[in-house]
Amino acid sequence: MSEPMDVPIRDESIRLGQFLKLANLVETGAEAKPLIAAGEVLVNGEVETRRGRQLVEGDVVTLGPASARVASGDAEIDVPR
Repeated sequence: MSEPMDVPIRDESIRLGQFLKLANLVETGAEAKPLIAAGEVLVNGEVETRRGRQLVEGDVVTLGPASARVASGDAEIDVPR
């Protein structure tokens, strides 16, 4: 599996359905719902079936061969925690 791409978010957290769309893993929120319900979306390597799951910086979302990591809105890469 390839290295996940970093997708910056504006706030402290984001809902799974919104993040899938933001990361261009799905075209629309409506497309995300059945994929999540079918157990095709992984969060940090585990199946997640809640579309409203709150994701925070560092969480990795996987759909098929594509992965995206939740990043802070800052442009810097190595942000101290």
